[in-house]
Amino acid sequence: MTASALRPPPTPPPALSRSRRQLVLAICCASLLVAVMDVSIVNVALPSIRNDLHASVSGLQWTVDAYSLVLASLLLLSGSTADRLGRRRTFVVGLLTFGIGSLLCSLAPGIGPLIAARALQAVGGSMLTPVALAIVVNSFPDRAERARAIGVFGAMSGLALGLGPILGGALVDSLGWRSIFWINLPIVATAIVCTALFVPESRAARARRVDPVGQALVILVLGSVVFAIIESGKAGWASPAVIGLFGVAALGVLGVLGYEPRRADPLLELRLFRGVPFTAAILMALFGLCGFGAFLFVTTLYLQDIRGMSALAAGLSLLPVGVLIVLLSPLTGRLVGSRGPRLPLVVAGTALASAGALSTFIGPATPLPALLAVYLLIGIAMGTVNAPITNTAVSGMPLSMAGVAASLASTGRQTGTTLGVAIAGTIVGSALPRGGSAFTTAEHGVWWLLVGLGLGVVALGLLSTGRWAATTAARAALLFDEVESTGRRDPAA
Repeated sequence: MTASALRPPPTPPPALSRSRRQLVLAICCASLLVAVMDVSIVNVALPSIRNDLHASVSGLQWTVDAYSLVLASLLLLSGSTADRLGRRRTFVVGLLTFGIGSLLCSLAPGIGPLIAARALQAVGGSMLTPVALAIVVNSFPDRAERARAIGVFGAMSGLALGLGPILGGALVDSLGWRSIFWINLPIVATAIVCTALFVPESRAARARRVDPVGQALVILVLGSVVFAIIESGKAGWASPAVIGLFGVAALGVLGVLGYEPRRADPLLELRLFRGVPFTAAILMALFGLCGFGAFLFVTTLYLQDIRGMSALAAGLSLLPVGVLIVLLSPLTGRLVGSRGPRLPLVVAGTALASAGALSTFIGPATPLPALLAVYLLIGIAMGTVNAPITNTAVSGMPLSMAGVAASLASTGRQTGTTLGVAIAGTIVGSALPRGGSAFTTAEHGVWWLLVGLGLGVVALGLLSTGRWAATTAARAALLFDEVESTGRRDPAA
């Protein structure tokens, strides 16, 4: 008899009162707010960081990408770790790590230490987003109440993205760029205390085993690709270093394809990709958030460096994006529930492509109303893309794989943001010192990228929501019947 057979089954958590459940939801939402907001709040501070720390464009790219890259790399590991060791325990460690990283960011004497502190922030952030959602799901046993709680939790993510540039602009103008990290500290400290007092501990009935080799391969692939793209701006695409990095990434991909199918509990469950809806969802997450990451990076530089706006004015100019994300995200979730994901995906892709096409007409002195019209389209795209991506990712999947599928979709979003910043910085980096029309002309490469990404979302949205796609999802789901019924899997399947 094995040790696992002797171990008693996990005790279900005690039922929480309604007020306690709402308090748990508020704690998780506050933690999600700071973790997600740090994806966008830093963008509006980039010109100030560059001036104060004498950073290059690649340094600014890494300031943003160090966070989103590490976050993307560790989301799956953090989720499985929390399932095994305890969600409350992992959540508190994540909050503490995020808080220490934020403090170190605010004290950074140079761009190198700032990038390193941003990476530490992301290690903590990776323990907040997926674990907070698991805590919320575990705290609301009633399905209807749980659905409403998840809706509030998802809306908080949209609020964080929209609030980031505005709050960041106000803080940078009034207290300096370091203050965008100070604001995290009281929220994190309060969340740690409240989590210890009010959040019950929970674990998964069957936690997926740790996959250190798969984790190392994921970091190797993502890190090599992003490093190659960012450094290509200085070294050139044909330089031995850039070619070598892409070669390393290719070897990492081969390693994933060769090693992961042999694992009983792989970090990357490759059999999910046999379903067209899931594969399309991951690609749409990459495309949509790549477009948003590129837009945000380039636009904050354009508004402040080319148009001479203050950080606050630049943040307020992006208000249409945030408002539409907050308004449309819950409405889109309800639409997806009643009519399916096709219409929102087509709307999102069309809006993203239209914003890119219209942005090619932007010059150094384009009237502000014209800019705001483009930003409205970006807000429509981001407000309508996230809910259908998650829905499409888990479409037809058994319950045992739904969490993994949703986590991979989140990883796709963070990876897309990382690539968007890396690509956009490479395109406009050399033109930034020249300013004016040189920069806005260089931006055209970014805007045509958005056109292509938007059209890709439309095509994938149509492809992934038809009958053939549903059939492939059903076939993929059958592969996991054994996991659903016994909790075990045949690695050779």
